[in-house]
Amino acid sequence: MRDSQSGGASAGNFQHTGIRLGIGDDCAILRVPRGHELLVTTDLSLEGRHFRRDWHPARAVGHRTLARGLSDLAAMGAEPLAAFLSLALPRELAGSKWAAEFLEGLLALAKQAGVALAGGDTAESASGVIADIVLTGSAPAGMALLRSGARAGDALYVTGALGGASAELAMLPTSQKRDVGHPEFSAYPHLFPQPRLAVGKRLRKIATACIDVSDGLSTDLAHLCAESKCGALIEATALPVHALAAPRRDALQLALHGGEDYELLFTARASAACRDQSLE
Repeated sequence: MRDSQSGGASAGNFQHTGIRLGIGDDCAILRVPRGHELLVTTDLSLEGRHFRRDWHPARAVGHRTLARGLSDLAAMGAEPLAAFLSLALPRELAGSKWAAEFLEGLLALAKQAGVALAGGDTAESASGVIADIVLTGSAPAGMALLRSGARAGDALYVTGALGGASAELAMLPTSQKRDVGHPEFSAYPHLFPQPRLAVGKRLRKIATACIDVSDGLSTDLAHLCAESKCGALIEATALPVHALAAPRRDALQLALHGGEDYELLFTARASAACRDQSLE
């Protein structure tokens, strides 16, 4: 017998108050907190497009698979509820050390973020690794952060620093692939990005609009402006540049156009004085 809900991904699952029924049946049953709304996001990771096995340790691939979706929840101020992983592997990776380490990386971040792996599926792939993550979260009704709330006169902020993920990615082809274990994420912004979940929840009462920086500041700011029907002006000297990018001649380009920083870009009323508040 085969349970399509478990999909062979039950290892490391843990209890979560938002899960009434997790792995083991045909569907998971989620318990949305009273007075909250359900948020759902999905993200697809493809070998050769989002990662390479000869550059990325398996734990990093698993971590990044989940981090991409968690960052979407963070951008809307959501509390994670449950994750669902569909994983397609080439035949030679079935039951392999690579597959085990992929799952270890994903589950380590899941535990850190307090989100349960509540189901999924597995299959054989003829074209490399394919990992699809579906994440659910909750936010108080009417309090989810949107891209459409910015207004003329709002100030523009970003958490953390930018350009580090692109700078690290540029170093991967010439660096020796290594298993970095459980690193301090700031040293590996591309391999082990850290979703800003705690900050996102705090921003529910501060931000007027919010988006995560996944496609690059210039692109994601354009998305926010389009939804809010307004424009924005950035002072280049005010951009926070990651330590990995700062020594490079193209540091400004990486900070503006480099992707996968997974920081939060948000707007707030000028009176909010976000620089004077501890958001980290």
